[in-house]
Amino acid sequence: MSEEIIAGRGAEPAGPPTPLPELPEEAARSRASVLRSRAESYIALSRHDAAVADLTEAIALEPDNARAWRMRGESHRLIARYEAALSDFDEALRLEPDSAYALGSRGQAYASLGRYREALEDFEHALTLSPESLWVLEARADALADLGRMDEALDEHAKIIAVNGEIAYSWLARGDLYQRMHLYAEAIDDYTKALDLDPAYVRGWSRRGEAYRMIDRYEEALADLNKAIELDPDHDRALGSRGAVLSELGDNEAALRDLDRAIQLDPGYIWAFRVRGEILQELERHEEAISDFTRALELEFGDA
Repeated sequence: MSEEIIAGRGAEPAGPPTPLPELPEEAARSRASVLRSRAESYIALSRHDAAVADLTEAIALEPDNARAWRMRGESHRLIARYEAALSDFDEALRLEPDSAYALGSRGQAYASLGRYREALEDFEHALTLSPESLWVLEARADALADLGRMDEALDEHAKIIAVNGEIAYSWLARGDLYQRMHLYAEAIDDYTKALDLDPAYVRGWSRRGEAYRMIDRYEEALADLNKAIELDPDHDRALGSRGAVLSELGDNEAALRDLDRAIQLDPGYIWAFRVRGEILQELERHEEAISDFTRALELEFGDA
């Protein structure tokens, strides 16, 4: 299974496995193997609850299989069950202490809980075992950035580009860090390199458009965001950013259409609620503006 699993949030209700008669040892191993294989496909389809159900049964049948613990930990992590993920990764590492995959994934779970120093320990250990694991390097860069250690985070991205500079994503990831640092010219340069490598890279167009927006280069932003939406009409982030750009250019009605669609695609899109609220407020549609600001507060801060 690839070590770079794309995070997803699919949810397939899965109750406890149906009790089975006790199987002979060889049959138990065979069933556990098939369950692990099916779980791998469930994970690829972001059906993580179904994967957890299969892996739980596989672990009951063959409790010393490190891969099953590792995969279940990853499934838990991808649906934000971080404590359960840590428990599974701990067991996987007890069984297989030098698993760079389990160390890197446990580090990602620690980072998601804000436990960055423990995350860095796992990433550093993983990189001693697998120095060119690009996903671990990127996860380490993210943790360093979260700790405010931006120069070190940039060094990690430089390592990724040195190894994998022919892949557009390598440049986009560093561009995202530059944008986080408010270094928009540098971000635009990296996004441009990503687009030179992959002219159909929707996220590259969207992110470069957003960087242009942040430095008030609205016409260039609009051109990039239009291209992103041409390639992917349901790209919620590009629609949200284009809505903000259109508002800056004075077309509030078109802006609202984009923001309506972005929120329809992602009802948890906090920033889109805030921007739409500001536009509605400007149009003196205050009840609707209050509704959007209230929803943004509920989503971000849990306001009742």
